[in-house]
Amino acid sequence: MPDQAPPEWMEVGRVAGTYGVRGWLRIQPYTTKSETILDYQPWRVRQRSGAVKTPTVLEAQVHGKGLIVRIAECEVREEAEHWTGGTIECPISALPALPAGEYYWGELLGLMVETVEGVVLGPVHRLLETGANDVLVVRGGDRERLIPYIPAVVRGIDKDARRMIVDWDPDF
Repeated sequence: MPDQAPPEWMEVGRVAGTYGVRGWLRIQPYTTKSETILDYQPWRVRQRSGAVKTPTVLEAQVHGKGLIVRIAECEVREEAEHWTGGTIECPISALPALPAGEYYWGELLGLMVETVEGVVLGPVHRLLETGANDVLVVRGGDRERLIPYIPAVVRGIDKDARRMIVDWDPDF
């Protein structure tokens, strides 16, 4: 796989469904506090079809563990249904800077994972929050590996080269 440029946009949530009959959307943010996702503008929504649209958020409120939002592009439930299942992305430049050595989950997605011996395991497909530590889900070939995201295992990350080095047995 050739080196890729670091992404300029990062996934920060998803459109979980519709809310009511006036075109509101239920949003599942990937942020620690639900309302924080509203600070990361502009949004673009990558729909299941692959189309990318840029919504204009008019109103929002916390609803359960997520948010409900009204966007200018939806006035009725039927219009909102077309947005359901889409992923919400924002420019990485809209996110607060992190201290050196810390990364947003979205920055890790797609990084090519290889062992300290140079064995390529595959790209980071997603991350899991387990309570004790986060876990990288790495898919390569016909396997899926669950690799703990801890300093003893993750030895280096090069965002520019889109690569992560891990101390991990490739047979595990």
